[in-house]
Amino acid sequence: GGSGRELVAALLESPRIRDAADRLKATPERRISAGQEGAPRHVYVFQREYATVDPARVELVGTDEATTCIGVVIRNNKTGMTSVSHMDFPKIVEGGIKQMLELLGDDNAPFDVHLIGGFADASTKVVRSSGKKHIKQEGYSYPLCCKIVEVLHKSQQQFHLRSFCVLENNTKTDSFGNALPIIGGFVVETSSGVVIPATFDLDSRCPDEVVRRIRVSVSSYDPTWQGRLLETYDTQCDVFQIAPACWMPDWADIASSLDQLSDSEVLLQCSTSPAAEPPHFVENERRIWKYLINNPDWEETFPKHRPRVFHRTSDGSWSRYS
Repeated sequence: GGSGRELVAALLESPRIRDAADRLKATPERRISAGQEGAPRHVYVFQREYATVDPARVELVGTDEATTCIGVVIRNNKTGMTSVSHMDFPKIVEGGIKQMLELLGDDNAPFDVHLIGGFADASTKVVRSSGKKHIKQEGYSYPLCCKIVEVLHKSQQQFHLRSFCVLENNTKTDSFGNALPIIGGFVVETSSGVVIPATFDLDSRCPDEVVRRIRVSVSSYDPTWQGRLLETYDTQCDVFQIAPACWMPDWADIASSLDQLSDSEVLLQCSTSPAAEPPHFVENERRIWKYLINNPDWEETFPKHRPRVFHRTSDGSWSRYS
């Protein structure tokens, strides 16, 4: 079957797929830190971003903080070129997969694919029709996963699905009965293609962490990014170019209002999965709001509407160029 729902159902029932997910979940989680001597060169991808990296320049590429989102890895085994995205909404999938494939070459051999993240986050709702009650399962992860699988299946490029650690394959339950994702982040070793569960320190989510988080929110209202993943990383030059993103002056007032909420209210109002967020979720939101309060005019962040450019230094950190 070609529909995403049929394909996802078949994949979830596959013993080989389940075994691969179990092996990934049993792999010890790696902590990625920046600024340490000898630390591998890495590229970090935020929500709704993607990056395609060259193994000659970058040793690790990955993402974390995924709850209802799904991380997608596509890798050309012959060249080692690797693309990673952090998908958050079905409407960006088709254009996003196209973006990811652009720099991977056109080899006839299948590309390796890993889908990691999302969980069984469906909430039960009672739906009434024709005088009868029906139970309808709704969630964020499931429709997103179905769309990703469907787009991959319909692509002219062939793929070898290596990991399908999503939905039921990536779900655990806490002591209160809340469903949670088991793996929320990973890195890819670009030289080997090995995927490892991972979390990133705050400093390792550079460069321009807060501004990139803001872009995730404002891009939803920007037609420039409609149906597309956010571009940040220049593969050929190994630099980050953060394209301009604009926000209205009243965003500062909205941010100020949101910053008055309690931590529990922030989780309920700002998260698709309040019980599943990492401990620093609220802190991240408050840092975004403080930036907007202090910088109500987006043109001060992006003077002359130019991108913010960052070059990698000799120690692997990032330096602002413009």
